[in-house]
Amino acid sequence: MKLSIVIPAYNEEGSITETLTTLYDKLKSENIDHEIFVTNDNSKDKTAEILTSLKESIPTLKFETNKGPNGFGYAVRYGLERFSGDCVAIMMADLSDSPDDLVRFYRKMVEDNYDCVFGNRWIKGGEVIDYPANKKYINRLANLIVAFSAGIKYTDCTNAFKLYKRETMLGLKPFMSPHFNLTLELPLKAIVRGYSYTVLPNSWKNRKAGESKLKIKEMGSRYFFILLYCLIEKFFSRGDFKKKWD
Repeated sequence: MKLSIVIPAYNEEGSITETLTTLYDKLKSENIDHEIFVTNDNSKDKTAEILTSLKESIPTLKFETNKGPNGFGYAVRYGLERFSGDCVAIMMADLSDSPDDLVRFYRKMVEDNYDCVFGNRWIKGGEVIDYPANKKYINRLANLIVAFSAGIKYTDCTNAFKLYKRETMLGLKPFMSPHFNLTLELPLKAIVRGYSYTVLPNSWKNRKAGESKLKIKEMGSRYFFILLYCLIEKFFSRGDFKKKWD
């Protein structure tokens, strides 16, 4: 099973080399057939130049520049329309997600044939390093509201780090979120539409270079919109979008 990793990158000149080198070295050592697809989200720094040079040492690296519209959700969606693997993971360009966790997620999907493998940073075995206190409070409250509203037990929906089969990702279309609310749209749709999933603990660490692109004050209404959309689908679509099991 070929693994694709979609990575959105905007002004990541300080992080992208370490992220991609570490990721490639890990996947190569594990003999995992893969591609690394980076969406350069019209960066204004040297990200594109660095990606061009990295292609010489990372043969599985592909990258394209998203001319626009730009934003986290658009950048991820750009990659999700172009990856070639049998399954696809979304990871961040700042190495906040662990390549070791990615390998565990991939092995779990291959061994047990889940449609999705989701991460949870807050359960036993998970680890969070240098997470801002105010962001943590908002994160936990928002995820508890999502879980309660949707009637699910999974409490880290906004965690971007997840793995989906190709067929699953096709079944989640059309994508609606242009921003970070895509991290909520994808797993909620997968759960509402009846795709099988499991949850594994994963680690997260704050970036060492650059700055976070997530602006919490701007995202509240956008997350609420996606939550409402998924709830409407769950309770009123009469199963029209459900996975058709063989």
